[in-house]
Amino acid sequence: MRKDMNKIGIVFLLFFVCLSSFAQEADEKEKEKALRSSTNLTWDGNKALSEDNFITAEVDYRKAIAKSPDNSVAPYNLGNAYYANETYNEAFGRFKEAGEASTSKDEKHKAYHNMGNVFMKRKDYAKAVEAYKEALRNDPTDEETRYNLALAKELLKKDEEEKKQNQDDKDKENQDENKDQDKKDEGDEDKKDKGDEGDKGDEGDQNEEKKDENKEGEGDNKGDQKKKPEQGDNQQEQQQPRPNQLSKQQVENLLRAMQNAEKKVQDKIDAKKVKGAKIKNEKDW
Repeated sequence: MRKDMNKIGIVFLLFFVCLSSFAQEADEKEKEKALRSSTNLTWDGNKALSEDNFITAEVDYRKAIAKSPDNSVAPYNLGNAYYANETYNEAFGRFKEAGEASTSKDEKHKAYHNMGNVFMKRKDYAKAVEAYKEALRNDPTDEETRYNLALAKELLKKDEEEKKQNQDDKDKENQDENKDQDKKDEGDEDKKDKGDEGDKGDEGDQNEEKKDENKEGEGDNKGDQKKKPEQGDNQQEQQQPRPNQLSKQQVENLLRAMQNAEKKVQDKIDAKKVKGAKIKNEKDW
């Protein structure tokens, strides 16, 4: 009984192995069929492109790519078509696809060489250098790729020098602007200091005017003090007549002259006060 079970197991194992082998063979045949169909569509795309029928060629290439991911020629040729039409973003995507799908070094070399050309068009020289290096790894004998690599390195060096120079110029310009700003700030500080000195000068002038007013006021008060006793003397003289006594009219004339003199002094003081107020108003404005 156990031997029979072993035989059955072996039969099932052989069956599964045969079935798996058959499935793999069928899958391989399906892939080969898809690849043949993709290759035919690629040929149709090449023919349409040679007749300057870009739209038809693009459709055929896209169908070929959809039929078989193993067909690296279709994306490569479509990338060339895009590159010729200066559609560089689309071209790069197709060259990259071709490089990943390629199994031969020759096809990989061509795909990476053309990717380098796209980067050169974009002026992305650093990436162009890397793409050309990868192309040379797959075909070190290609002199055109080697020349393009040397050119990309030279342009990259020049581009970096220009960027450095531009940065240096920008830094210098910023330094000059900072210096100008510092000078401007110093000038503003000087103006402020001078303005403070001017304010102090105005206060000094006002204090001087006040001193003058006080002096004049003191003089008036002294004059009044001197005059009042004289007035008292005159009154006493009227009460007690003395030799060479002034008449009543003379006294009135003297008093009137003194009042006029006092009025002139007061007008002068008032005029100075008005002038000081005017200056103060202008300053406040």
